[in-house]
Amino acid sequence: MCPASVANGAERGFIIPIGGGEDRIKEMQIHRRFVELSGGADASIVVIPTASMLHETGQDYHRIFSELGAGKVDFLQINRRSDCDNDDFAALLDNATGIFMTGGNQLRLSAILGGTRVAQKIRRRNAEGIPVAGTSAGASIMSEHMVAGGAGNEPPAEGRVSLAPGIGLTNSVIIDQHFTQRNRLGRLLTASSYNPFLIGLGIDEDTAAFIGPDDVLEVVGSGTVTVVDASQMTHSSIWDAKPGEALSLLGLRLDVLGEGCRYDLNARVGYPPDDPPGAGIPSNATGEVSA
Repeated sequence: MCPASVANGAERGFIIPIGGGEDRIKEMQIHRRFVELSGGADASIVVIPTASMLHETGQDYHRIFSELGAGKVDFLQINRRSDCDNDDFAALLDNATGIFMTGGNQLRLSAILGGTRVAQKIRRRNAEGIPVAGTSAGASIMSEHMVAGGAGNEPPAEGRVSLAPGIGLTNSVIIDQHFTQRNRLGRLLTASSYNPFLIGLGIDEDTAAFIGPDDVLEVVGSGTVTVVDASQMTHSSIWDAKPGEALSLLGLRLDVLGEGCRYDLNARVGYPPDDPPGAGIPSNATGEVSA
């Protein structure tokens, strides 16, 4: 599932994977930035709580974004694939200035949204400049290849991660979440070994990667984003490893980015906060670029 095409002269909207467990009560730094990118008081945010089995999830994010000054907040109660054909839901997405996918179970999310009108709308709206954010399961599903499962606390080994199609907002990264908290480095390394073209992003809780239209991400939040670049890998044993066998992966590059650090996904280079590459995250709803 590839990203939708961007029209000539247009810019893709921000893609904002969040590692889960974000601050929803105090500073709400990540959500605040998302609301600003969505237009602030003029924002019309649509929340998709499909990944969650909890009835109150949509209402909780309605509260959060409303408290942060969003002009309008709606949530789509999509619990089965047939719900994705709802004309009212399509109209809300057409008028949205920001889209947010909650956490829960990413296979539930992909099984219900995958290949539907709603998934197509999300891709097209992002290509038209609308920011799309997702936390936990909502972060995993953003990429073309989605981490669907696999144990943490394990070394990289054949069969230690399962993959499934995501909704394809980006085809350059593969995303894992709750990263440090659940010790998921082994499964991200395994996923990266399957296709060294992909950049692995391991995102901690209360942390987000704000990926701009220039494919430069900025880290926002209290944790880190671990970047795995396997493009220069000199040797991998994945192709002939037996089930459960530990992998040999030589020549990997790994960066750990704290708040304010940036990473250019095209150049595959990281930058410290005081040495940012070019444009970054708009500082407010007008689209001005922060220094």
